[in-house]
Amino acid sequence: MKITALAGGIGASKFLAGLARVMPPEDITIIANTGDDMEMFGLRICPDIDTITYTLSGVVNQQTGWGIEGDTFECLRSLARLGEDVWFNLGDRDLATHIYRTNQLKRGKTLAQATDDIRRSLGVRSPILPMADAYTPTRVITDEGDLHLQEYFVRRRCQPSVKAIRYENIERALPARGVEQAILDADCVIVCPSNPFISIGPILAVPGIRDLLRRTKAKVAAITPVVAGRALKGPTADMLRSLGHEVSAAGVARLYSDFVKLFVLDKADIELKQSIEQLGLRVAAMNTVMTTMEDKENLARRTLELG
Repeated sequence: MKITALAGGIGASKFLAGLARVMPPEDITIIANTGDDMEMFGLRICPDIDTITYTLSGVVNQQTGWGIEGDTFECLRSLARLGEDVWFNLGDRDLATHIYRTNQLKRGKTLAQATDDIRRSLGVRSPILPMADAYTPTRVITDEGDLHLQEYFVRRRCQPSVKAIRYENIERALPARGVEQAILDADCVIVCPSNPFISIGPILAVPGIRDLLRRTKAKVAAITPVVAGRALKGPTADMLRSLGHEVSAAGVARLYSDFVKLFVLDKADIELKQSIEQLGLRVAAMNTVMTTMEDKENLARRTLELG
């Protein structure tokens, strides 16, 4: 079975870690969000790609879910002493990834090529494709003004009220090489449990990708990132509310209903099953909270069986 996964950051990485343990990792192709990419200190930072890569390679910081386990921050401390604003944490070993990526982009490689180099160097067996090679940062329009996603998420800790989401330069982007084939050739496409606006939304906004998901003969499934009206990680619930959507798994299902065929609901929200089915989707209820590796494996295995 060939699986293609649309993935954001920590929530998606947890699911993918389980998926890679219940099937051959080589048969999983990951299309990663790059809307949260940014440029800092002259370097191209790709937080979601790196979180996925570090998780699947086994080097991720288990406590935070991002960064590298045991990393140090001496470079960042030195930059702070020089007067730089160091609101975004970049570990010393993590910096090597960003330096390599930036250098390869300057030499003419695409982001997809640089991403493949990095995942291979860390022993990740699943192909990881950026949604696009173009730089298309997500902007969050808030009551404090227009902020880069990372400024909103990290620097302001999701405090400003969200008015709108904008994917900068997205209309000029093209799916990265391999993305179209990965969607059309898959047996099953899985939308990971990620924020629908800032993790999956940018992927769907790349011209052509949403149409590919409608056209593919693959079974398309999505896993809820919302359980009992709350997001397990990040500002998903607040964004649903601020942007005028129902704060529930059903609200997420409506955002995907034009291309998803199976929606995986947490068993705590079984009362929403009928309303989601009325959207024309098959619904399966199970435990979607991934606390242990067993939880991750079980969710992945059951999704595959249903998909």
